Amino acid sequence: MKKIWIWLRNLFCKPAAKIGLGVLVTVGFIAGILAWQGFNAGMAATNTEEFCVSCHTMHQNQEELKETVHWSNRSGVRAQCSDCHVPHDFTDKMARKIQASVEVWSHLTGKIDTPEKFEANRARLAQNEWDRFKANGSKECRTCHDYNSMDFEKMRETSREAMRGAAERNQSCVDCHQGIAHKKPAKTDTRNPAFDGLIQAAGNESVKVGGTYFNVYPRELYLDEAMSKVAGKLEVGAPVKVLQEKGDAQQVEVSAWRKSKGFGRVWYGHFAKNITVATLEKTVAQDKQLVKVQESKEDPNTGLIWQKSSATFWIKKGEVVASTDPIWLVAKDSYKNSCSVCHKQPDEAHFDANTWPGLFGGMVGFTSMDKDTQGLVLKYLQNNSSDFKKPSH
Repeated sequence: MKKIWIWLRNLFCKPAAKIGLGVLVTVGFIAGILAWQGFNAGMAATNTEEFCVSCHTMHQNQEELKETVHWSNRSGVRAQCSDCHVPHDFTDKMARKIQASVEVWSHLTGKIDTPEKFEANRARLAQNEWDRFKANGSKECRTCHDYNSMDFEKMRETSREAMRGAAERNQSCVDCHQGIAHKKPAKTDTRNPAFDGLIQAAGNESVKVGGTYFNVYPRELYLDEAMSKVAGKLEVGAPVKVLQEKGDAQQVEVSAWRKSKGFGRVWYGHFAKNITVATLEKTVAQDKQLVKVQESKEDPNTGLIWQKSSATFWIKKGEVVASTDPIWLVAKDSYKNSCSVCHKQPDEAHFDANTWPGLFGGMVGFTSMDKDTQGLVLKYLQNNSSDFKKPSH
C-alpha cells in the first residue's frame, strides 16, 4: 500500500519527473473531453420531456400542450419543453439553467409541488416567461417561426395584415400570442378601472321620469321593486325608458327586437342586427303577461321572423346616463390601446354589425381585456359599424 501511495503521489504531485509533458497534455486533453461530454450529456438529459415532467405538477402542463397545435399538427413537427423554455445559445442556456434551479427548489420545498399550488402561481410564472420572450424578441419561437421565411400570401386576410405589421416592427411573438401552448392565467381583475368613471358619471346624472337613458355597466334586471327576483341581464349601452323611481330602484321599460325562433331570451337593439342589449331568463322571456310583442317582421337575408317586444323591469338606481358618448369614449380608448399592440386596428365602420362579433372574438384572446371590457368594446364596434356610418379611408 505504501508503494502504491508513493507512486500515486509522484504521478500527480510530481508529474514532470516521472512522465513526459506530451503524455501529461494528452491525458489532460482526454480528461477534458470526457468531462465536457459528461457535462453535455447531463445538460441534454435535463432538456428531455421525461425530465421536465418528472415533477408531477408538470404533467398538467404537458396535458395542456397536448391540446394545442404545437403537439399535433398537419406537418408532424412537435415542440418539446426545451424548444420553447431553454435558450439555444450556450450563455443564455446556462443563465436559464441557473434560473430554473430556483423553480426546482420551489418544487422540492413545497412552494409549487402540487397542481393547486402551481395554479396559484401560474400568473407569476407565466409573466416571467413572457418577460423573457419580450426581452429576447421571442428568439426560441423564431427558431421555427421566422419572419423572413413566412409566405404572407398564404395566410388568411386578417392574419396577413397583422403578421406583416409585426414583421415590419420585428415584434416579439408573445405580444400577440399568449396561451398558445398552455392555458393562460385566469384574470384576477373584476372590472376595468375606466368603468368607475362611467359609474361616477351615472351617479351624478339627473334622471327624469319618461326619459330614455343608457346603461353604463352590465348588471341584473329584476322583476320586483325589492330587487330580489332576477329577470335577466342588461348589457352595457342598452337603452331604457325610466318609468318611475322608488328608493334605490328604478322601474324601466326595455324595448328591443328578438328572434321568434327558440325561447326569445336574447334581445337585440336593432332589427336583424345581432347587437345584444339584454338576455332574459327562459321563464321570463316566455311570460306573455310580461313581454308584449308589438310588431313582427321577416329578415329577408335569413328568413327569420323578428319581433319588436317590450317589458318592464326594475334596476338599481344611479347606473344610467343620458348619452352614449361617455360610454363609447371609454370603449374607443380600450379598443385603440388594447388592439394596437398586435396590428393597426381596422376602422370601426370597416365591417357591419353582424360581422364584428366573429372577427372580434377571434382576436380578443390576444389582448388583456377583462370580460366586461370585451363586451363594451364589441358593443361600440357594432354600434359604429358600417350599418350606421360610412368607413373613413
